[in-house]
Amino acid sequence: MKKRREFIKQSSVGLGMALIGMPGIKLEPTSISEKTKKPIIISTWNHGLPCNDIGWAIINKGGSALDAVEKGVMVVESDPTGTSVGLGGAPDRDGHVTLDACIMDDKHNCGGVAFLENIEHPISVARKVMEDTPHVLLVGEGAYEFAREKGFEHKNLLTEESKKRYEKWLSESQYKPIINIENHDTIGALALDKDGNLSGACTTSGLAYKMHGRVGDSPIIGAGLFVDNEVGAACATGVGEAVIRIAGSALVVEHMRMGKSPQEACQIAIERVISKNKNIKDIQVGFLAIDKYGNYGAYSIHEGFNFAIYNDDFQGLKDSEYFFLK
Repeated sequence: MKKRREFIKQSSVGLGMALIGMPGIKLEPTSISEKTKKPIIISTWNHGLPCNDIGWAIINKGGSALDAVEKGVMVVESDPTGTSVGLGGAPDRDGHVTLDACIMDDKHNCGGVAFLENIEHPISVARKVMEDTPHVLLVGEGAYEFAREKGFEHKNLLTEESKKRYEKWLSESQYKPIINIENHDTIGALALDKDGNLSGACTTSGLAYKMHGRVGDSPIIGAGLFVDNEVGAACATGVGEAVIRIAGSALVVEHMRMGKSPQEACQIAIERVISKNKNIKDIQVGFLAIDKYGNYGAYSIHEGFNFAIYNDDFQGLKDSEYFFLK
Protein backbone atom coordinates (compact mmCIF):
# COMPACT_ATOMS: atom_id res chain seq x y z
CA MET A 1 0.00 0.00 0.00
CA LYS A 2 1.33 3.42 -0.88
CA LYS A 3 2.60 5.71 1.85
CA ARG A 4 0.57 8.80 2.61
CA ARG A 5 3.12 11.28 1.23
CA GLU A 6 3.26 9.38 -2.06
CA PHE A 7 -0.52 9.33 -2.27
CA ILE A 8 -0.80 13.07 -1.69
CA LYS A 9 1.53 13.86 -4.59
CA GLN A 10 -0.79 12.21 -7.09
CA SER A 11 -3.14 14.17 -9.25
CA SER A 12 -6.84 13.45 -9.00
CA VAL A 13 -6.62 11.38 -12.17
CA GLY A 14 -3.63 9.48 -10.88
CA LEU A 15 -5.41 8.95 -7.62
CA GLY A 16 -8.27 7.14 -9.28
CA MET A 17 -5.86 4.89 -11.18
CA ALA A 18 -3.71 4.21 -8.13
CA LEU A 19 -6.68 3.01 -6.12
CA ILE A 20 -7.41 0.15 -8.50
CA GLY A 21 -6.59 -3.11 -6.80
CA MET A 22 -5.64 -1.55 -3.45
CA PRO A 23 -6.87 -3.38 -0.34
CA GLY A 24 -9.96 -1.85 1.19
CA ILE A 25 -10.99 0.03 -1.94
CA LYS A 26 -14.49 -0.59 -3.24
CA LEU A 27 -14.89 0.20 -6.90
CA GLU A 28 -18.61 -0.29 -7.46
CA PRO A 29 -19.96 2.76 -9.28
CA THR A 30 -21.81 5.28 -7.14
CA SER A 31 -23.14 7.65 -9.76
CA ILE A 32 -25.42 7.81 -12.75
CA SER A 33 -24.07 9.18 -16.00
CA GLU A 34 -27.04 10.67 -17.84
CA LYS A 35 -26.84 14.41 -18.52
CA THR A 36 -30.54 14.95 -17.93
CA LYS A 37 -31.74 16.28 -14.62
CA LYS A 38 -32.99 13.39 -12.50
CA PRO A 39 -34.65 14.17 -9.16
CA ILE A 40 -32.89 12.61 -6.20
CA ILE A 41 -32.43 12.85 -2.46
CA ILE A 42 -29.28 11.48 -0.87
CA SER A 43 -28.23 11.54 2.77
CA THR A 44 -25.61 10.28 5.19
CA TRP A 45 -25.60 7.05 7.17
CA ASN A 46 -28.38 4.56 7.95
CA HIS A 47 -30.61 7.24 9.40
CA GLY A 48 -30.71 8.65 5.89
CA LEU A 49 -33.29 6.00 4.96
CA PRO A 50 -36.23 7.51 6.87
CA CYS A 51 -35.00 10.97 5.89
CA ASN A 52 -35.11 10.02 2.23
CA ASP A 53 -38.55 8.43 2.48
CA ILE A 54 -40.02 11.72 3.66
CA GLY A 55 -37.97 13.84 1.27
CA TRP A 56 -38.78 11.76 -1.80
CA ALA A 57 -42.50 11.87 -1.06
CA ILE A 58 -42.26 15.67 -1.21
CA ILE A 59 -40.16 15.70 -4.39
CA ASN A 60 -42.36 13.13 -6.10
CA LYS A 61 -45.39 15.37 -5.59
CA GLY A 62 -43.59 18.32 -7.17
CA GLY A 63 -42.39 19.86 -3.91
CA SER A 64 -39.17 21.77 -3.50
CA ALA A 65 -35.77 20.33 -2.68
CA LEU A 66 -35.64 22.78 0.23
CA ASP A 67 -38.78 21.32 1.81
CA ALA A 68 -37.55 17.82 1.10
CA VAL A 69 -34.25 18.17 2.95
CA GLU A 70 -35.75 20.07 5.88
CA LYS A 71 -38.66 17.70 6.46
CA GLY A 72 -36.43 14.69 5.87
CA VAL A 73 -33.83 15.52 8.51
CA MET A 74 -36.55 16.55 10.97
CA VAL A 75 -37.52 12.88 11.21
CA VAL A 76 -34.01 12.08 12.42
CA GLU A 77 -33.97 15.03 14.82
CA SER A 78 -37.10 13.60 16.50
CA ASP A 79 -35.84 10.03 16.78
CA PRO A 80 -34.96 9.35 20.44
CA THR A 81 -33.14 6.13 19.55
CA GLY A 82 -30.37 8.02 17.77
CA THR A 83 -27.41 9.33 19.76
CA SER A 84 -25.93 11.86 17.37
CA VAL A 85 -28.79 14.09 16.20
CA GLY A 86 -31.44 16.04 18.10
CA LEU A 87 -33.63 14.31 20.67
CA GLY A 88 -31.61 11.66 22.48
CA GLY A 89 -28.32 13.07 21.23
CA ALA A 90 -25.27 12.53 23.42
CA PRO A 91 -24.56 15.53 25.69
CA ASP A 92 -21.34 17.43 26.06
CA ARG A 93 -19.03 16.69 28.97
CA ASP A 94 -21.07 19.01 31.21
CA GLY A 95 -24.31 17.15 30.47
CA HIS A 96 -25.83 19.62 27.97
CA VAL A 97 -27.31 18.48 24.65
CA THR A 98 -26.24 21.22 22.24
CA LEU A 99 -27.30 21.24 18.61
CA ASP A 100 -25.85 22.58 15.35
CA ALA A 101 -27.58 22.83 11.98
CA CYS A 102 -27.60 24.69 8.68
CA ILE A 103 -29.62 24.81 5.50
CA MET A 104 -29.02 26.24 2.02
CA ASP A 105 -31.32 26.71 -0.97
CA ASP A 106 -31.03 27.04 -4.74
CA LYS A 107 -30.77 30.85 -4.60
CA HIS A 108 -27.66 30.81 -2.41
CA ASN A 109 -29.68 31.74 0.66
CA CYS A 110 -28.48 30.04 3.83
CA GLY A 111 -28.99 29.97 7.57
CA GLY A 112 -27.60 28.18 10.56
CA VAL A 113 -27.72 27.77 14.33
CA ALA A 114 -24.99 26.57 16.67
CA PHE A 115 -24.70 25.67 20.35
CA LEU A 116 -28.50 25.63 20.57
CA GLU A 117 -30.19 23.93 23.51
CA ASN A 118 -33.72 22.72 24.28
CA ILE A 119 -35.15 23.02 20.75
CA GLU A 120 -36.12 19.79 18.99
CA HIS A 121 -35.72 20.99 15.40
CA PRO A 122 -32.62 23.13 14.91
CA ILE A 123 -32.89 22.67 11.14
CA SER A 124 -36.20 24.53 11.11
CA VAL A 125 -34.74 27.30 13.26
CA ALA A 126 -31.88 27.51 10.75
CA ARG A 127 -34.43 27.93 7.96
CA LYS A 128 -36.07 30.74 9.93
CA VAL A 129 -32.68 32.42 10.29
CA MET A 130 -32.30 32.16 6.51
CA GLU A 131 -35.76 33.44 5.66
CA ASP A 132 -36.59 35.89 8.45
CA THR A 133 -33.29 37.59 9.34
CA PRO A 134 -30.46 39.36 7.50
CA HIS A 135 -27.99 36.97 9.15
CA VAL A 136 -26.58 33.55 8.36
CA LEU A 137 -25.69 32.17 11.80
CA LEU A 138 -27.15 32.55 15.29
CA VAL A 139 -25.60 30.83 18.29
CA GLY A 140 -26.24 29.92 21.90
CA GLU A 141 -28.74 31.88 23.94
CA GLY A 142 -29.43 34.22 21.05
CA ALA A 143 -30.40 31.31 18.82
CA TYR A 144 -32.62 29.92 21.58
CA GLU A 145 -34.38 33.26 22.14
CA PHE A 146 -34.93 33.61 18.40
CA ALA A 147 -36.41 30.11 18.23
CA ARG A 148 -38.79 30.81 21.08
CA GLU A 149 -39.88 34.09 19.44
CA LYS A 150 -40.69 32.07 16.31
CA GLY A 151 -42.91 29.70 18.24
CA PHE A 152 -40.60 26.75 18.83
CA GLU A 153 -41.29 24.92 22.09
CA HIS A 154 -38.77 24.45 24.89
CA LYS A 155 -37.98 20.75 25.24
CA ASN A 156 -35.49 18.76 27.29
CA LEU A 157 -33.58 16.68 24.74
CA LEU A 158 -31.63 14.52 27.20
CA THR A 159 -33.46 11.19 27.24
CA GLU A 160 -33.14 8.69 30.07
CA GLU A 161 -31.06 6.35 27.92
CA SER A 162 -28.71 9.12 26.89
CA LYS A 163 -28.44 10.26 30.51
CA LYS A 164 -27.48 6.73 31.62
CA ARG A 165 -24.73 6.53 29.00
CA TYR A 166 -23.47 9.93 30.06
CA GLU A 167 -23.37 8.95 33.73
CA LYS A 168 -21.42 5.82 32.83
CA TRP A 169 -18.99 7.95 30.82
CA LEU A 170 -18.52 10.24 33.84
CA SER A 171 -16.91 7.37 35.74
CA GLU A 172 -13.83 7.80 33.54
CA SER A 173 -14.50 11.11 31.78
CA GLN A 174 -12.20 10.12 28.95
CA TYR A 175 -12.87 11.87 25.67
CA LYS A 176 -11.92 9.81 22.63
CA PRO A 177 -13.75 9.97 19.29
CA ILE A 178 -14.31 6.47 17.92
CA ILE A 179 -14.56 6.02 14.17
CA ASN A 180 -18.00 5.21 12.74
CA ILE A 181 -19.90 4.88 16.00
CA GLU A 182 -22.79 7.21 16.61
CA ASN A 183 -20.89 9.87 18.52
CA HIS A 184 -20.34 12.08 15.51
CA ASP A 185 -22.69 10.88 12.81
CA THR A 186 -24.29 13.96 11.34
CA ILE A 187 -27.34 13.70 9.12
CA GLY A 188 -26.61 15.60 5.92
CA ALA A 189 -29.16 15.58 3.09
CA LEU A 190 -28.92 16.87 -0.49
CA ALA A 191 -31.76 16.98 -3.00
CA LEU A 192 -32.54 17.84 -6.60
CA ASP A 193 -36.23 18.46 -7.30
CA LYS A 194 -38.31 18.18 -10.48
CA ASP A 195 -37.68 21.85 -11.29
CA GLY A 196 -33.95 21.14 -11.38
CA ASN A 197 -33.22 23.02 -8.16
CA LEU A 198 -30.81 21.92 -5.44
CA SER A 199 -30.91 22.35 -1.67
CA GLY A 200 -29.14 20.86 1.33
CA ALA A 201 -29.50 20.47 5.08
CA CYS A 202 -27.19 19.35 7.86
CA THR A 203 -27.99 18.77 11.55
CA THR A 204 -26.27 17.13 14.54
CA SER A 205 -25.77 17.06 18.28
CA GLY A 206 -22.05 16.88 17.59
CA LEU A 207 -19.29 14.86 19.16
CA ALA A 208 -20.33 12.97 22.26
CA TYR A 209 -18.94 14.42 25.48
CA LYS A 210 -17.27 17.32 23.69
CA MET A 211 -16.12 20.43 25.54
CA HIS A 212 -19.02 22.69 26.49
CA GLY A 213 -19.29 25.29 23.74
CA ARG A 214 -17.63 23.21 21.03
CA VAL A 215 -19.08 23.71 17.54
CA GLY A 216 -18.17 21.51 14.60
CA ASP A 217 -18.58 21.86 10.87
CA SER A 218 -22.31 21.08 10.66
CA PRO A 219 -23.69 24.63 11.05
CA ILE A 220 -20.95 26.25 8.98
CA ILE A 221 -21.79 27.03 5.37
CA GLY A 222 -18.87 25.93 3.21
CA ALA A 223 -17.68 23.35 5.72
CA GLY A 224 -20.53 21.00 6.67
CA LEU A 225 -22.70 22.02 3.70
CA PHE A 226 -22.52 23.98 0.46
CA VAL A 227 -24.95 24.37 -2.44
CA ASP A 228 -24.51 26.11 -5.77
CA ASN A 229 -27.51 25.60 -8.03
CA GLU A 230 -25.38 26.04 -11.17
CA VAL A 231 -23.00 23.27 -10.14
CA GLY A 232 -23.99 20.92 -7.33
CA ALA A 233 -24.15 20.40 -3.60
CA ALA A 234 -22.05 18.67 -0.96
CA CYS A 235 -22.16 17.83 2.72
CA ALA A 236 -19.77 16.30 5.23
CA THR A 237 -19.80 13.95 8.19
CA GLY A 238 -17.19 12.84 10.69
CA VAL A 239 -14.75 14.86 12.75
CA GLY A 240 -15.84 18.43 12.10
CA GLU A 241 -12.55 20.09 12.94
CA ALA A 242 -10.87 18.30 10.02
CA VAL A 243 -13.66 19.42 7.68
CA ILE A 244 -13.55 23.06 8.82
CA ARG A 245 -9.80 23.25 8.24
CA ILE A 246 -10.23 22.64 4.51
CA ALA A 247 -13.67 24.26 3.95
CA GLY A 248 -14.62 20.77 2.85
CA SER A 249 -18.06 21.02 1.24
CA ALA A 250 -17.21 24.20 -0.63
CA LEU A 251 -14.04 22.50 -1.87
CA VAL A 252 -16.08 19.60 -3.25
CA VAL A 253 -18.46 21.94 -5.09
CA GLU A 254 -15.62 24.01 -6.52
CA HIS A 255 -14.00 20.91 -7.98
CA MET A 256 -17.32 19.99 -9.56
CA ARG A 257 -17.37 23.52 -10.99
CA MET A 258 -13.99 22.77 -12.57
CA GLY A 259 -15.41 19.70 -14.30
CA LYS A 260 -14.87 16.90 -11.81
CA SER A 261 -17.64 14.38 -11.18
CA PRO A 262 -19.18 14.27 -7.69
CA GLN A 263 -17.20 11.11 -7.02
CA GLU A 264 -13.90 12.64 -8.11
CA ALA A 265 -14.58 15.83 -6.16
CA CYS A 266 -15.24 13.91 -2.94
CA GLN A 267 -12.00 11.96 -3.40
CA ILE A 268 -10.04 15.17 -3.90
CA ALA A 269 -11.48 16.63 -0.70
CA ILE A 270 -10.49 13.52 1.26
CA GLU A 271 -7.00 13.77 -0.22
CA ARG A 272 -6.88 17.32 1.12
CA VAL A 273 -7.97 16.20 4.61
CA ILE A 274 -5.28 13.52 4.64
CA SER A 275 -2.62 16.01 3.54
CA LYS A 276 -3.49 18.40 6.38
CA ASN A 277 -3.51 15.86 9.22
CA LYS A 278 -0.35 14.11 10.38
CA ASN A 279 -2.20 11.15 11.88
CA ILE A 280 -5.50 10.08 10.36
CA LYS A 281 -5.74 6.72 12.12
CA ASP A 282 -8.45 8.01 14.46
CA ILE A 283 -10.03 10.56 12.11
CA GLN A 284 -13.00 9.67 9.98
CA VAL A 285 -14.41 12.12 7.44
CA GLY A 286 -16.85 11.39 4.66
CA PHE A 287 -18.13 13.62 1.86
CA LEU A 288 -21.35 13.23 -0.09
CA ALA A 289 -22.17 15.18 -3.25
CA ILE A 290 -24.63 15.53 -6.12
CA ASP A 291 -24.35 17.60 -9.27
CA LYS A 292 -27.04 19.56 -11.09
CA TYR A 293 -28.02 16.46 -13.09
CA GLY A 294 -28.53 14.16 -10.11
CA ASN A 295 -25.23 12.30 -10.44
CA TYR A 296 -23.83 11.49 -7.02
CA GLY A 297 -20.62 10.48 -5.30
CA ALA A 298 -19.27 9.63 -1.86
CA TYR A 299 -15.83 9.06 -0.40
CA SER A 300 -14.34 8.69 3.07
CA ILE A 301 -10.99 8.21 4.78
CA HIS A 302 -11.84 4.89 6.41
CA GLU A 303 -14.16 2.03 5.64
CA GLY A 304 -17.62 2.17 7.22
CA PHE A 305 -19.27 5.30 5.83
CA ASN A 306 -22.55 4.50 4.12
CA PHE A 307 -25.21 6.69 2.58
CA ALA A 308 -28.85 6.48 1.53
CA ILE A 309 -30.19 7.15 -1.97
CA TYR A 310 -33.70 7.64 -3.26
CA ASN A 311 -34.36 8.23 -6.96
CA ASP A 312 -36.27 6.49 -9.73
CA ASP A 313 -33.50 3.94 -10.18
CA PHE A 314 -32.52 2.97 -6.64
CA GLN A 315 -33.80 3.17 -3.08
CA GLY A 316 -31.53 2.03 -0.28
CA LEU A 317 -28.05 2.17 1.21
CA LYS A 318 -24.66 2.03 -0.43
CA ASP A 319 -21.20 1.82 1.07
CA SER A 320 -18.89 4.67 0.25
CA GLU A 321 -15.59 4.09 -1.47
CA TYR A 322 -12.73 4.87 0.88
CA PHE A 323 -9.01 5.26 1.33
CA PHE A 324 -7.72 3.31 4.29
CA LEU A 325 -4.29 3.65 5.85
CA LYS A 326 -3.25 1.11 8.44
